[in-house]
Amino acid sequence: MKRRFLFISLGFTLLLGAGCAMMQSIVKSTFPYTTTLKVPKVSPVGVDLSVTGMANSFDQDFKKDGNNAEKVSQVRLVSAHMESKDPTDFNLGNLTMVKVYMAKADGTDEVLVASRTDITAGAGNSITLDIDNSHFLDQIVRQAKVRIRMVYRLRNPIDVSPELHIVLGLGAYPNRN
Repeated sequence: MKRRFLFISLGFTLLLGAGCAMMQSIVKSTFPYTTTLKVPKVSPVGVDLSVTGMANSFDQDFKKDGNNAEKVSQVRLVSAHMESKDPTDFNLGNLTMVKVYMAKADGTDEVLVASRTDITAGAGNSITLDIDNSHFLDQIVRQAKVRIRMVYRLRNPIDVSPELHIVLGLGAYPNRN
């Protein structure tokens, strides 16, 4: 029993001794940024349009004036998913393409993070987006709020204003500086 407690204490001490950087990178890599964007039913067909919203993550400690702002680095997108939230049976095949951009709350430093330019007519209510992980998102995710802009093009007129839920999974490394 004492030996087990010693090993658990030693492991916990090593984890804390390695600094919060390792723990914060694990947290940042575990909790995705999510947002729900509403596509107006009056959107014209065949025209590129955009909607914006604020995304949040469970780990909102990563803000510029927070204690953990410099603890993570090399933050990149690792997954992107979109699904119809309301109505749940809205066919994403009504869209021909989507592009998802991430930026600071004021819209600066906007970068393309995910897209899908070949959405088929029968896609259903959930699709995986192609990620663009060529950009580090360190400065963006250190902000208190993150802005998501989705550019979309409709294939067909729609009779509802669907709410589309976007989930952006991130990967991060501890900042060694």
